[in-house]
Amino acid sequence: MLPAARHQAIVDAVQRERVVRVSDLAQQLGVSLMTVRRDIELLEEGGRVERIHGGAKLPGDASTHEPGFEQKSTQLTAEKRAIALEAASLVHEGMAVGLGAGTTTWALAKELVNGPTITVVTNSIRIADLFHHGSSSGAGRHGSTVILIGGERTPSDALVGPIATAALKQLHLDLLFLGVHGMDPDAGFTTPNLLEAETDRAFVAASRKVVVVADHTKWGTQGMSTIAGFEEADEVISDAGLSRDARRLLQESVSRLRIVGGEAA
Repeated sequence: MLPAARHQAIVDAVQRERVVRVSDLAQQLGVSLMTVRRDIELLEEGGRVERIHGGAKLPGDASTHEPGFEQKSTQLTAEKRAIALEAASLVHEGMAVGLGAGTTTWALAKELVNGPTITVVTNSIRIADLFHHGSSSGAGRHGSTVILIGGERTPSDALVGPIATAALKQLHLDLLFLGVHGMDPDAGFTTPNLLEAETDRAFVAASRKVVVVADHTKWGTQGMSTIAGFEEADEVISDAGLSRDARRLLQESVSRLRIVGGEAA
């Protein structure tokens, strides 16, 4: 294969998978690891990919930009609802359930409003409002207790910072559903907001079981601050758009990976 064709194949793989490993590219292209590394260096110089440890990723994934709640809530709504339905099946009567902030956990909250009576601990203003007002049909069960922790408000309507973190250190949760900005093989589960990462880490520490809920577009995105490594999650729930490589990497680290909406990869 000529270098130009090889370079295009690498770019195509990165655009398709978001993150690719040098070893996988070498095997697919039938060349040495050193050749792939040199190719990635040249492609990075041209701004077509971004080199990371052991591989390459899409260039320009913003590590500090945090989209607002309204923008994110209109994206991948079908995938988020499918993830939410799967996640809701893990919740049982009497549980103490943590719900981190985000549009996927918000979709989950919409399912739980009509679910079993539980105690919900959240740093999301939107999620607290859902339980307060019930579902859109007005038929929500109001037996659940909702604890909204305080703190500084972020663009995604999360309450974060030392007040939130201090509150979480006093609690013990049966189950945490954590939404994330990105999932990266090197950085783990990430967010662009430093204070939100700190608060989410406190959520993780307070919980007996951690379930990350994240659609496939989160793969290969790297926020500035790491919340937790892959190995700190008990389960990840994602959708069928998650690539084979992503599934393999997650399955090597988490106890269980749940894929909703079919098995195509």
